[in-house]
Amino acid sequence: MTETSQDSRRRIVSSRHLATEDGWPLSEYEYGLIMAFNGFSRWMTRCMTAAGNAGMNPLEILVLHHVNHRDRQKRLTDIAFLLNIDDLHTVNYALKKLQKAGLVEGERRGKEMFYSTTQAGVELCDAYREVRERCLVDSLKVMEFDHDDLTAVAALLRNLSGFYDQASRAAASL
Repeated sequence: MTETSQDSRRRIVSSRHLATEDGWPLSEYEYGLIMAFNGFSRWMTRCMTAAGNAGMNPLEILVLHHVNHRDRQKRLTDIAFLLNIDDLHTVNYALKKLQKAGLVEGERRGKEMFYSTTQAGVELCDAYREVRERCLVDSLKVMEFDHDDLTAVAALLRNLSGFYDQASRAAASL
C-alpha cells in the first residue's frame, strides 16, 4: 500500500468523493467546520434555554447578540453584513420575531429602521453570558487552553470564509 493511500485512510472527511488528491486538507477542514457549526448551534440554543428563553433558533440568538453588541443601534443591512448573511429576509424575519418577543425594538429614521435591544433583551444577553461563563469559559480554564491558539484559529476561520465567499461568486457565474 502506498503512503498516499495509507494517509487517506487516516483522514476524517464527511464526503470522500469530494476529497481529491489536492482537496484532502479542505475536505478535512470542511468536516471540522460541519462538526463545529452543529455543535455551536446546539450550544447556543441550549445556553439560551438555560438563560431563560427556550425556543430561539441559532440565527435569532446571533441577531440578538449582534443588536446588543456595543449598545449601538444597527440597520438590517449592517446586521446581515457582520454575520455574513446574504439573505436579508432571514435576518429580517429574526428581527421581527425578536421584536414580537419584546427583546428588540426598531426606530424608523427616514426610510431605514434602526434596531436596538430592549431592557429585556439586554437582561437576556447578560443571563446568556453568565451561563456561557459557567459552562464554557470555565471549562476552557480547566483545560488550560491557550488563548493565542484560539485567536489564531479565529483569524484562520475568518480568512477561509473569504475564500469561500470568493468561490461562491465564481460558482454563481458558471
